[in-house]
Amino acid sequence: MSTSNRDLAKEFLSTGSGKLGTALFIMLLAISVFVIATYPLDFGTRIWSNPKVWEDNPKAVPPIWINAFDDFARAEHRVFVLTEPSSARVLGGGMELIYSFGFDYTADEFPSFLSFTINEVRYFQDPPFVTLSMVRPDNTEVIIYRELVTGPRQDEVLPIIRYKDSPKRVNLGGASLVETNVARFLEDILMRDVSTREVEGKIEEILLGSIAAGEQLESLEVLKGEYLMRVRFVTFDQRDSTEGVKFVLGGSVFGLMGTDIIGRDLMVGLLYGFPVALGIGIITAVLTTTIGTIGGIVSGYVGGKTDTALQRTSDILSNIPLLPLLIFLIFILGPRLWLVVVVLIIFGWPGLTIIVRSMVLQLRSGQSVEAARALGASRSRIMSKHIFPQIAPFIFAQMVFTVPGAILAEAGLSFLGLGDPSIPTWGQLLQSGFTSGAVYIGLWWWVLPPGLLIVLTAMIFVFLALGVEPVINPKLRRVA
Repeated sequence: MSTSNRDLAKEFLSTGSGKLGTALFIMLLAISVFVIATYPLDFGTRIWSNPKVWEDNPKAVPPIWINAFDDFARAEHRVFVLTEPSSARVLGGGMELIYSFGFDYTADEFPSFLSFTINEVRYFQDPPFVTLSMVRPDNTEVIIYRELVTGPRQDEVLPIIRYKDSPKRVNLGGASLVETNVARFLEDILMRDVSTREVEGKIEEILLGSIAAGEQLESLEVLKGEYLMRVRFVTFDQRDSTEGVKFVLGGSVFGLMGTDIIGRDLMVGLLYGFPVALGIGIITAVLTTTIGTIGGIVSGYVGGKTDTALQRTSDILSNIPLLPLLIFLIFILGPRLWLVVVVLIIFGWPGLTIIVRSMVLQLRSGQSVEAARALGASRSRIMSKHIFPQIAPFIFAQMVFTVPGAILAEAGLSFLGLGDPSIPTWGQLLQSGFTSGAVYIGLWWWVLPPGLLIVLTAMIFVFLALGVEPVINPKLRRVA
């Protein structure tokens, strides 16, 4: 690095806005690199827009850290995945596989839901039998669910495979078989007949509630303590196998940023928005600035019909209403993120071209340009070697200022419903939150974080631009 460049960098970092902007930009860049390295390329279509991915998440619940500000302990979301049996033994000609796990329930409320999932099952003779049971802190045991794996069809060959592409998921709170089993469990405790109608919609309260003889099911309290879950697989061939099971204890809080009404983890969407916002801002700013700079230099230096054509083109593009055109294009081509970026680029360069042209008109009569012309330098050399370096600092500052404008423009268009719904940009998160009524029903964790991130990212580039100002304009530099 030359001495002059080192001095310029030192001048940039000597300002508070330059230091703050640089630190925040490095953080923004690091998060973006992490997301690009860890998220799949088809995250938007295959994961974010696929409701089955999020079906085991609670719907529209706040982040877990709000428990720190309240004496009432909300139920935390828990997922238990077991791929290997806790024990196995030979049973006749088959096997008995036991999957067991425990959890300590300390919340002041019942879980929002309970679900049980059976992954891929492979068998060679008769279908296996699955039983899910729970041992409660009061040492009572309840058989919750029984499942006989679907039998073979006539045209199938061994081994028979079930639940490979679509695991068997059971919402325990809404399964009629579960209601029957829980009713039988209650009959032993309450010492009276219990119908399935009495337990309908109360499975979570009964399984994790304190129950005594003669107690009404409408006023159950949480039974805190250690619970033991046991899944029993009984096979009829020792070659039979399963890929394991999953049990979900639905909470009323989830993750660092909560969930939306589909159950999507908003933290995942917010992180994905970092490289999208940075990419939109930088791509739009670089291409807009490049086109505008080239057009302004050519227009100002060449003049004549070229100048007239470029200026009239700039005037036309500057006066075309952007929003109606974008609505029309989306109606024809469909909502696409690249379409928004292309439109921002096409209609973003004319303003810079007009400004650069006025600067070049003054510079082309300068001594350095006249001397180069007298020595026989070509037009392209004069424009690139003698004119552009003199306006480069302004161009760089203009490019930095364009980045937040592009980010805000994309967010605004997405908020109006003109973005790509399959890509979770911050604008899309805001738009889905507003259309789902998040503001009106108090789902603040859905709308505040993306809005704040949009503002913060825009401010990062504003700080960088403010730090660049003393570098561009020597009058603003501090005297040592």
